[in-house]
Amino acid sequence: MFHDVRMRGFKERADVAEVQAWIDALAIATRTTSVGLDASHGRVLAEDLVSAVDVPSFARSAMDGWAVCSDDTLGASDTDPVLVKVIGTTLPGRPHEGEVHGGQAVRIMTGAPLPRGADAVLRAEDGEQREDELQVRATVPRGRHVGERGEDVKAGTPLLRAGRRLRPQDVGLASSVGCAQLTVHAQPVIEVIVTGDELLPAGSQPEGANITDANAPMLRALIARDGGRVETVAMLPDSEAVLRAALEESAADVVILTGGSSVGEEDHAPRLLHELGTLSFHGVAMRPAAPTGMGTIDERAVFLLPGNPVSCLSAYDFFAGRLVRRMAGRSPEWPYRSQHGRLTRKIASVLGRVDYVRVAVDGDAITPIMTRGASILSSTTESDGFVVVERDSEGHPEGTEVTAYLYDL
Repeated sequence: MFHDVRMRGFKERADVAEVQAWIDALAIATRTTSVGLDASHGRVLAEDLVSAVDVPSFARSAMDGWAVCSDDTLGASDTDPVLVKVIGTTLPGRPHEGEVHGGQAVRIMTGAPLPRGADAVLRAEDGEQREDELQVRATVPRGRHVGERGEDVKAGTPLLRAGRRLRPQDVGLASSVGCAQLTVHAQPVIEVIVTGDELLPAGSQPEGANITDANAPMLRALIARDGGRVETVAMLPDSEAVLRAALEESAADVVILTGGSSVGEEDHAPRLLHELGTLSFHGVAMRPAAPTGMGTIDERAVFLLPGNPVSCLSAYDFFAGRLVRRMAGRSPEWPYRSQHGRLTRKIASVLGRVDYVRVAVDGDAITPIMTRGASILSSTTESDGFVVVERDSEGHPEGTEVTAYLYDL
């Protein structure tokens, strides 16, 4: 049954863990796509990458010097050098075409193919060449200073497993085995809807009784961080008819609406979601972001995030971002680094509510900055991260060891 909370307030609020379990249980249709190497960094691999080739595909020198037959160097030293004839040069990309026989050597540079017949490389500092005669001044055993075929990668080797988020070196490795395209998880398409008669477009100069939208650019950056793609950003007035049309017409995988989710007269979103689909939750036992709601329209998840920027940030990370990350093939958990430390001041909370506390982190000292103030976005830029007080706690006294989640990735 739908309970209209406008101008009445919430009688009950859902537990954070219950809401996250609902998100994790949503059936999501993950798609795959093929992307070029230049577009693959940060994407999540959808298929194992198996090398079809050896890398390198030839034996190569690991030093500048001379390619030699190791038997020729036996007993060679500074005081008793061995003389061999230099019959050519091999360079990277320009191999020596002939074969090296006993008593012969080929000048070689690092990375150049080892000529046929040679089985070791004499370092430049261990020999002296005069015209076509080389004095070998050290013994080099077979295989010394030689990179063997397949030393880096053997054909048939699984290089990168499905589910891996591609790093720069992964992209380089894929290129080295001749893979120009990679199969990755497709980016979920997200529509962001921002509501409010008081809002000016992002980046505008605030004036009069109007405020400039901060949520759309913040959400766009968060969604990109989590592997999603914002296809449209719609700024809408507090109009029930306009919002209804936007929700009905959206073709995105996920709709994230910010504003209009609380208990004010103009907060139409929860009732519209109930009428057009299913309003699974409205009101969550957390601070900030208590007015968060969510549900589905057809196969599409819809998140109703509060308009206050800190609430919007918190609700996105706890809920909407969790689904975006799943749909992008990533772990649903927060992408933040964590750091342990001790509180320099107490944190007060109440049983049955999760608190999102902005904190400063200095070494192992963690200082609470703000628990309240859902509209004070600057509190998040002044903070290094946040601490979560779980629902079964009344807070933490000074000196308690806690975990901070750091905004800087």
